[in-house]
Amino acid sequence: MDPRIERAREIVEREALAVRQVAERLGPTFLSTADLILALAGRVVTAGMGKAGFIAQKVSATLASTGTSSIFLHPAEAIHGDLGRVDEGDLLLAFSKSGETEELLVMLPHVKAVGVPVVGVTQSAHSTLGRHCDLVLELGQIDEPGPHGLAPSASTTAMLALGDALALVVQEGRRFGPDDFARFHPGGDLGRRLMKVGELMRTGDRNPKVCSGATVLEAIEVMTRTPGRPGATSVVDKHGKLLGFFTDGDLRRLIEHGLNNPRERSIDEAMTRNPRSIRPETFGLEAVALLHQFAVDQLPVVDDDGRLIGLLDVQDLLNLKIG
Repeated sequence: MDPRIERAREIVEREALAVRQVAERLGPTFLSTADLILALAGRVVTAGMGKAGFIAQKVSATLASTGTSSIFLHPAEAIHGDLGRVDEGDLLLAFSKSGETEELLVMLPHVKAVGVPVVGVTQSAHSTLGRHCDLVLELGQIDEPGPHGLAPSASTTAMLALGDALALVVQEGRRFGPDDFARFHPGGDLGRRLMKVGELMRTGDRNPKVCSGATVLEAIEVMTRTPGRPGATSVVDKHGKLLGFFTDGDLRRLIEHGLNNPRERSIDEAMTRNPRSIRPETFGLEAVALLHQFAVDQLPVVDDDGRLIGLLDVQDLLNLKIG
């Protein structure tokens, strides 16, 4: 085996060891930090220099995307005017492996002067950073696995794992669920998968319907002139409640059985009574599964009282690449 593979495995194992070490250290201070964040009136401000700064940015992004307002503050920029971004009600989450990062230490007194609590993420509570923090999430002694132990690698991996754990535990404390996540992630594949039927359904003149008592011919005419021609129509009573559903497939079966005069045949005789329907709050991904399960291309969408409010068509889901 190429010795470089062995070396790569050793590095990965050393980083995994650093993460396990952090996991074993989690305790009351972690819980106190989570409680502080949950009680905040303001934001979590993360800060760090160099590689620790990149981790601080990532943790801030994870917090923001899971329900906790957060920004990243560059320590060097902070002492040149950006300290105005930190205000009473905020919390500073400061990342530094050594706990001796000069730029970070210079800004600490100014942050504490406005009453902002400081939580340090560092190797030791006895470091300069640790001694000036309200709480310290200790990483413990971490040796970097790279040549000469200089490049931050195992330490930044451990910081990232700790930051993720904090953000996700706080997320659970907020009961931040799929609805909230969808609101913060409207773009891309994730956003599409978290869209709800109410956002996807056809409404207005794109939602075909006829009233009970209409003829089959009238139903066909509605299906034909509906934009997009979904090949189906809902049947409702005078109060708009869903009674039945009529599709192109139902029409073909009528013809096969000798439909003679569609002007005289009532839609109530031809429709599928008490059809399957779906609610507007159902997630699009779940709707795809239901369409597959029922082997249908459309589902009428109804409110809590059973009134028709829209039509879900599989083609709309496919166009958005949901499913």
